[in-house]
Amino acid sequence: MTTPISFAHLFRLSDDIGLFEHALGSVPRREHGYCVDDVARGLVVLSREPSPPLELIRLLERYLDFVRAAQAPDGKVVNRRGTANGRRDKPEVGDCWGRALWGLGTAAALAPTSRLRAQARTGFHTSAHRRSPWPRAMTFAALGAGELLLAHPDDRSARALLADAVTVIGPLGDDPAWPWPEPTLRYANGAVPEALILAGMCLPDRAVLANGLRLLAWLLRVETRGEVLSPTPVDGRRPRGDPGPGFDQQPIEAAAIADACARAYAATGQNRWLTGLGRAHGWFLGANDTGMPLVDTATGGCHDGLEAEGRNANQGAESTLALLSTAQHAHRLLASRTP
Repeated sequence: MTTPISFAHLFRLSDDIGLFEHALGSVPRREHGYCVDDVARGLVVLSREPSPPLELIRLLERYLDFVRAAQAPDGKVVNRRGTANGRRDKPEVGDCWGRALWGLGTAAALAPTSRLRAQARTGFHTSAHRRSPWPRAMTFAALGAGELLLAHPDDRSARALLADAVTVIGPLGDDPAWPWPEPTLRYANGAVPEALILAGMCLPDRAVLANGLRLLAWLLRVETRGEVLSPTPVDGRRPRGDPGPGFDQQPIEAAAIADACARAYAATGQNRWLTGLGRAHGWFLGANDTGMPLVDTATGGCHDGLEAEGRNANQGAESTLALLSTAQHAHRLLASRTP
């Protein structure tokens, strides 16, 4: 079963500037303003949408303008913006820089008009020469670089960024029980194997591709309990940690698994990755550690977290985009499959 894709809550969270980060229930919390982290995620989701109607194209254009306006001339990115008082942060090369490149690279490859694709590619090149010392930021940047390379294999800046991201992510660990290239599982974990799979496809590098697939298979084992996805909670997951489910589980974790499984399927054609995608999608529908659905069919939004006692009542941008992204993959790859 796949859930219908509704952009109603995304429109509710958006205005003529960008996408509000937080919500109280389903009501946007305008006082908290906007951030590139979420607007770039929105740019990814809208760029992926097949044959979008005019209202979605206009929303994509708004998000693209927001991300490009957040880029400093030197390629760094300012993450936060208020509704009235402009930018709130200093330019940086942290996660917001990486996610900006993810959104720009995806839009440069997949946006529905040549004008928007050209604008996004120009924005990508503005920041693609920078490098971040943080592996997760480089991971997000790699996703945009790889998406751009799939459309434009001759793009040298994207190729160089993707190759450098593989180096920063680092080699897999020697311990078969913990091959993860970091001492703990943290956040958006599925993005790490996806970046390696994408790099293996685009550079191309069979060893890197194999490492990405191996890492994703391991992550799925670690984050599966019985037949349901049990994502790493906010506090992370460590070697030899508590084997029971952890809470607060975040929609971004399930979405990153869905992204990685869809990418692995594109690279291999193996149905095992569709099983992982199905579990990620099912997590939103109630096939999770509490049996409670995260999707709100009345609003089109997604609850912000799965807790031991229930759900976070709020429906912010990150969670709603995680639902939309996962549903897009499910409709494209799972909707025609027989149970």
